[in-house]
Amino acid sequence: MRNDKGSLVRPMPLPHSASTPVVTPLSPSVVYASETPDALDAQYEGRVHGYTYSREGHPNADVVAARLDAMEGVAGGVVTGSGMAAVSAVLLGLTKAGDHVIGGNQLYGRSLRLIAEDLPRLGIATTLADPGDLDAIRAAIRPETRMILVEVVSNPTLAVADIAGLAALCKETGVLLVVDNTFTTPRGFRPFDHGADIVIHSITKLLAGHSDVMLGYVAARDPELAERLRIFSVTTGLTPSPFDCWLAERGMLTFDLRFERAQQTAALLADHLAGLKGVRRVIYPTRTDHPDRARAQELLRGQGCNMVSFELTGGRDAANAFARAADGLAFAPTLGDVGTTLSHPASSSHRALTADRRAELGLSEGFFRVSVGLEEPEALLAIFSDAVAAAADVS
Repeated sequence: MRNDKGSLVRPMPLPHSASTPVVTPLSPSVVYASETPDALDAQYEGRVHGYTYSREGHPNADVVAARLDAMEGVAGGVVTGSGMAAVSAVLLGLTKAGDHVIGGNQLYGRSLRLIAEDLPRLGIATTLADPGDLDAIRAAIRPETRMILVEVVSNPTLAVADIAGLAALCKETGVLLVVDNTFTTPRGFRPFDHGADIVIHSITKLLAGHSDVMLGYVAARDPELAERLRIFSVTTGLTPSPFDCWLAERGMLTFDLRFERAQQTAALLADHLAGLKGVRRVIYPTRTDHPDRARAQELLRGQGCNMVSFELTGGRDAANAFARAADGLAFAPTLGDVGTTLSHPASSSHRALTADRRAELGLSEGFFRVSVGLEEPEALLAIFSDAVAAAADVS
């Protein structure tokens, strides 16, 4: 009987080893073979754990999900192909025509667009309200309200939501509290400890931390909701790439160190910017002039995280001059990289809003959001001094 396995058009099995790899192996396989139909039944029925088709789950996604589950204090989180995929899984996977959704009025631009434009097209009514104004949120609630989606610290104006008040209100009314924890991360805040029902992350940002990964994460306290989110993600193909998950795990191993270093520098930068001629205002949660400082102190326990926002006294010309003069800093619509990045909401994340709507949110042409990275603080402060001076020259 012939036993020439080398002639088969299948990969050879891995060699046996008495040792194990230190780094998680990358598993790019789209499909996984089972021994028999009975064995496959056992997997689908949950009697044994195994993989079948990577859209339904794969080892690298499970490793990342387990790590984030531990950080957020939950079980059963799902990794998705992007942060917006995680947001979509919640808004589309847990609602139906006739439901009503409340969103914070200062969410990430694409989240705002999904709530304001796409949900109504599907018969889901929506309202935007200030998550720091509990009376406004209460007034927006209807009998058909299904959920409230907020960010702990808003993108990009760094306003702090009244999480305690929202959690109590949601418990009273039976509405789900959904918290996007991307800016704050589990190091800064753990929403499940404060009454959240669902937590969302864009892993792409500070968690992975190297601008080379596109991933999201969503988890629910209720196992039934968690399973619905998983099924919707599988059905709609929100599946993450194994390679991105593998890279993300590598980035998450240094997350705590990166978070602390960036946070320390962010506090220095905020105070430095406040003293520069040509800067109208600086927004950072630990500063005494932050409008929500008391709430920020309570929720973030004295932390400020790595995001700083500020406004130049000039308009678009000043913004262009600032970006050109910020030598060595990436002007890019992202955050959480090892290097400091600059974002201009009026031309990127919030460009779809009207000028009047941006003005209501305080997003002038001179407004910038800064994601502080790992540069030497002194060098970073010098770059900002030079860039602000260049902007002031054209104001």
